[in-house]
Amino acid sequence: MIFPDNFVWGAATASYQIEGAVKEDGRGQSIWDAFSHAPGNVADGDTGDVACDHYHRYRDDIGLMRELRLAAYRFSIAWPRIQPDGAGPVNPRGLAFYDKLVDELLAAEISPYVTLYHWDLPQALEERGGWTHRDTAHRFADYAQAVHDRLGDRVNDWATLNEPWVAAFLGYGNGVHAPGRRLPADAMRAAHHLLLGHGLAARRLREGGAQSIMLVVNSAPVLTPAQVNDPSAVPDEEDAAVAHRIHTLLTRQFLDPAVYGTYPREVLDAAARNGGTGHIQDGDLALVNAPIDLVGINYYNPCVVEAGPGLPADAAWPGSEDVRFAAADAPTTAMGWPIVPDGLSRLLVRLSQDYPQVGLMVTENGAAFDDVVEDGRVHDDERVAYLDGHLREVHRAIEAGADLRGYLVWSLLDNFEWAEGYRRRFGIVHVDYATQTRTLKDSALWYRDVISRNGL
Repeated sequence: MIFPDNFVWGAATASYQIEGAVKEDGRGQSIWDAFSHAPGNVADGDTGDVACDHYHRYRDDIGLMRELRLAAYRFSIAWPRIQPDGAGPVNPRGLAFYDKLVDELLAAEISPYVTLYHWDLPQALEERGGWTHRDTAHRFADYAQAVHDRLGDRVNDWATLNEPWVAAFLGYGNGVHAPGRRLPADAMRAAHHLLLGHGLAARRLREGGAQSIMLVVNSAPVLTPAQVNDPSAVPDEEDAAVAHRIHTLLTRQFLDPAVYGTYPREVLDAAARNGGTGHIQDGDLALVNAPIDLVGINYYNPCVVEAGPGLPADAAWPGSEDVRFAAADAPTTAMGWPIVPDGLSRLLVRLSQDYPQVGLMVTENGAAFDDVVEDGRVHDDERVAYLDGHLREVHRAIEAGADLRGYLVWSLLDNFEWAEGYRRRFGIVHVDYATQTRTLKDSALWYRDVISRNGL
């Protein structure tokens, strides 16, 4: 089962989840610093203060990447390292770290894929309104340009935002992520301003000569319970209608404006019922509709829904009235997420059909299991099976015509898993947080073999 000759194999991480060193070299505070230090927000009171100490151990971590024969490494820039207050002059010591990281990657013949925003908004901007404030989109564009001015001579591949749905609706809607707000109207405003920031930043990147620009979304196929294990199942009219609406709120809310310059009617209706649409100004969608080259897909599991007449909207889903979020009849990971590999092929094929103007890349795919080190090894057979099953579906999607350019496993390292703290391990490399010892799991060795043969 061979992949295309130019298929990109790699791994992904995010700054707050691995870097640590939160008070070094002039770094400012992020919303995740503030959120994780507030009691009750993160499991076991964990924070990203140290995480994987990647800030000091990046050379060794790149050595592991080279050993695994990765062709690409997707990492994010910590905005508070570049502009501690979210605006104004750049911090040269913060940029110097990413300078060294990029140079070390290139020396190892690994392509850097830079994500500009993976949720660590400077706390100073949050105190001025965060993503509910229109000015944050303009500050993001300034920051993006500052980073590109420094790294653009060596970095070809850029992502503006990671999972704006999560940043907006889990951060401002139900409050389980930073900054912990719980107002649907704030979530709708944040979603729009994230998109505006994406468009403004994409234009700055393109003007600076960026070769490839990407928007990364946490998309998923929206299925009825019957469709989880039977793709041919035909839902009734009511279930089909709610599945369409949730797909629109999850995926089309972000990709339609970015690719086509329009909002779906369902999104505008949801905004109208949750604070109104006054934050969407004339000309905004033209700015959001900056040309992009790729859409990054972060896939973990399908979204399963059915009609639930009379149910109120879920806090994370403004516009989801009369929808029941259902369980999937499938085995689960340690996160409790259902394992449905063919959901990935269904999703990739649909997105290629809906957005043929852009290529696709799987920018995150992986699973948490309860890994243990035994005699210096981590026998994570469940993760190997998970990755093998999903890669077979990636191949199926390519054969079905999906314009898929690469696959980045989540994650290179066990790390700080947001509100779950350090309880959940997604890495193909085990991290002993007490000693910072790295151990290649069986899944890492398996993935190295997949890369070596360019197939399964």
